[in-house]
Amino acid sequence: MNGCADHCPEGFLSRLRDEFLVSWDDARTIVGNFHEEMRRGLAGQPSSLRMLPTFAGRPRGTEQGRLLILDLGGTNVRIGEAVLDGKGRAELTSVDRSVLPREIMSASGTELFDFLADRVDHFLGGRGLDDRWCRDLAFTFSFPVEQSSLVSGRLVNWTKGFTGPGVAGEDVAALLRAALARRGRERIRVAALVNDTVGTLAAGSYADPACDLGVILGTGTNACYFERTDRIEKCRDGVAAGEMIVNMEWGNFNRLRTNPWDELLDRTTSNAGRQRLEKMISGMYLGELARLVIGKMMAVGLLPQGTNHAALATPYALTAERLAAAVRSTDPAGAVGIEGAAPVDGAAVGQICRLVAARAARLAGAAIAAVISWRDEDLETGHVVAIDGSLFEKFPGFQENMREMLRELFGPRAAGIQFQLIPDGSGIGAAVVAAMGARTGWGAGSC
Repeated sequence: MNGCADHCPEGFLSRLRDEFLVSWDDARTIVGNFHEEMRRGLAGQPSSLRMLPTFAGRPRGTEQGRLLILDLGGTNVRIGEAVLDGKGRAELTSVDRSVLPREIMSASGTELFDFLADRVDHFLGGRGLDDRWCRDLAFTFSFPVEQSSLVSGRLVNWTKGFTGPGVAGEDVAALLRAALARRGRERIRVAALVNDTVGTLAAGSYADPACDLGVILGTGTNACYFERTDRIEKCRDGVAAGEMIVNMEWGNFNRLRTNPWDELLDRTTSNAGRQRLEKMISGMYLGELARLVIGKMMAVGLLPQGTNHAALATPYALTAERLAAAVRSTDPAGAVGIEGAAPVDGAAVGQICRLVAARAARLAGAAIAAVISWRDEDLETGHVVAIDGSLFEKFPGFQENMREMLRELFGPRAAGIQFQLIPDGSGIGAAVVAAMGARTGWGAGSC
């Protein structure tokens, strides 16, 4: 990172635009690479896309009942009850939310699952439900899991800052059942194990049969979709013909053109070389990418140090929320911690924030295009994409940049692809999957 671009703002920003560009050619290459990785993953061959079978099929929209939900999606835990009316409508009621203590994220598996069981016990006890009460529980566990059935799966590896020992390689549903039993809650039956992405798709398709892809665009990112079971070569024994949700774990997709800022960020993470797509498009990393760029400009004198330099000197202090605030603000420099900057400096900071976010959205659009064209090469039918996550919901311009990428790739046919925000999808969808369990017959599969 040297030369003329390091001595004049215009040259620096010009180079930055090239580094964060996702051109039509780039997007076409990403789609082709995605298809190859999907094919290899479904066949059980080495691939950056895990393509994990979930043993969850397509909802009919007639599933009904009242089910407990336990949702561990990151730093928050939710306990509640989901009510399915059998007509494609669902709601969460009586939800308790709590922040997961930071020490629990690195504690042993026993401590983590005892904490979760305590929250379930507290929820039930607060409603006067004793240990004779029996109810199905849908468990949303939003980490990479290799499932062997709808109700069992082993954690592949921790993500999202979790590091606790004694969980990787273990059946997380069994760990939860054991913890519930230690609290005298043996009658609570774990009826489904899903991640937030699978839940989002299940919730979306419960309400709308045209929904065939689920995407998370928030702190992390992932996607899942309905795949024909005869195409899941690594998982054929005991699986009936039809469709099954495949959890792609697309955050690990690595066949991408990276730039020096991506490489710098990757080297400082605990999982260097992995989760490359996630590090380019998820809320956990976007602010850090912008911070690295702004820090470089400050270091070479192209931006003022500012009066709040500590806010930019600390890794990950520039969050996605602050990045969004900078994009909205008439004072982008102030929004990221450079107080009293000249208008030209503020304009440069705003441009950096927009470039980082626009690339993320265009990459997300290209990845969605890859999955849709895998299912329907000529886009002969309409498609609804169920999406949850704060980047998609709240970041200014993010949705439009995604749609623009689809229009560039598909032309007028892109109008047949609709985005549907699915709030609370992880909880409602987990309940839908649990209600589907008996019908699919995939409670115990073989892969």
